[in-house]
Amino acid sequence: MAEPSKVIHIRNVGHEIAESDLLQLLQPFGMVSKIVMLRAKNQALLQMEDIHASVAALQYYSSVQPSVRGRNVYMQFSSHQELTTDQSSHGRNSDQESEPNRILLVTIHHMIYPITVEVLHQVFKAYGFVEKIVTFQKSAGFQALIQYHSRQEAVEAFGSLHGRNIYDGCCQLDIQYSNLSELQVHYNNDRSRDFTNPSLPTEQRPRTSQQGYPDPAGLYAFQQPGGCALEMGRAAMIAAAFGGSLPHGVTGTNERCTLIVSNLNTDKIDEDKLFNLFSLYGNIVRIKILRNKPDHALVEMADGLQAELAVHYLKGAILFGKKLEVNYSKYPNITPAPDAHDYLNSSLNRFNSNVVKNYRHCCAPTKMIHISALPQEITEEAILNHVSEHGSVINTKLFEVNGKRQALVMFETEEEATEALVSKHASTLEGNTIRISFSQMQSI
Repeated sequence: MAEPSKVIHIRNVGHEIAESDLLQLLQPFGMVSKIVMLRAKNQALLQMEDIHASVAALQYYSSVQPSVRGRNVYMQFSSHQELTTDQSSHGRNSDQESEPNRILLVTIHHMIYPITVEVLHQVFKAYGFVEKIVTFQKSAGFQALIQYHSRQEAVEAFGSLHGRNIYDGCCQLDIQYSNLSELQVHYNNDRSRDFTNPSLPTEQRPRTSQQGYPDPAGLYAFQQPGGCALEMGRAAMIAAAFGGSLPHGVTGTNERCTLIVSNLNTDKIDEDKLFNLFSLYGNIVRIKILRNKPDHALVEMADGLQAELAVHYLKGAILFGKKLEVNYSKYPNITPAPDAHDYLNSSLNRFNSNVVKNYRHCCAPTKMIHISALPQEITEEAILNHVSEHGSVINTKLFEVNGKRQALVMFETEEEATEALVSKHASTLEGNTIRISFSQMQSI
């Protein structure tokens, strides 16, 4: 082991990892005075304020594997005893950084969702008057130049936004000061904008990937400057997951989380079956079947937008021979009680992981169900035996994705497929807890 040093050497630092992520690992042990990010080598050097802090950090992480954004990183003492000022990318007197300037160079790492001029303007305007934005694609990834009216506004934005995410968990902002003095903008379109000259031509070209992208003013709910995190509103994330715009008729502004579901088949329905259906559109908090009206149930979802998706897709759906009525309840939530089934911490809530994929697969009930988490040795016959009691199966297909067995089963009607889903999602098949959702495919 290297001789103890105030400087800690960290390896396997991917491009998605920001300075702020590394600070979170080490700040519990003491103040971090300097940072050098060695992007080309996927490494970083962090200098603690004193050697006791670095020793404490490495002692702790010798028994606990440090991980950032799902990636394991590895720490050791550096051969450097000190980081010089011109090495540091974090120290206030860094000579390596460009001088503060009113123009910022922004690189977006881990860009899962589309980033437009409108999105960037919504993010950066919280810190001052944004005069111009130019976006472009380089080998480093998607980049933008943001010009503020004053240098002080740019400095404030840099200090507040560097290392933050636009969307929760992705689209990370890596900010530097540009050495340009003025941006030249010739067109106002989705790639560049001069907010001081709205009369510039658009030079519009068809760009299908951005058509229908929602008005950010109505969808993005940013925390004010100084907040603990920067996250886009959930509606914006869902809009991106749906390919640029929310489903027609979904506003993204509903705040009511609890739904009243009526006209249920009292002989066949229960809370778990309702969970299996409504969890297609969001996480479920609680479900309560009303004892004085057993064909009515309350369903509390995690947020208003998920509740709106459920109303949008399930109103009028047929379940066990009955046409569902789905509306917003006058109750803001369901009070915990013995007759209210609690799903808040259920591992079966679909939106605990793969959030974007789950939103992308939201749809009204179809004739086709998709079954995943199947045993590796499963046969089509075993799948048929498991679900065919719910209706006439037209076709099946067993296939593999990334080494995992999955299946498509097509029923004669949407009602039959819905019954199979609510009855058999999260059931056990040959030792595996299977997952079922609707498929938007038209045929197998």
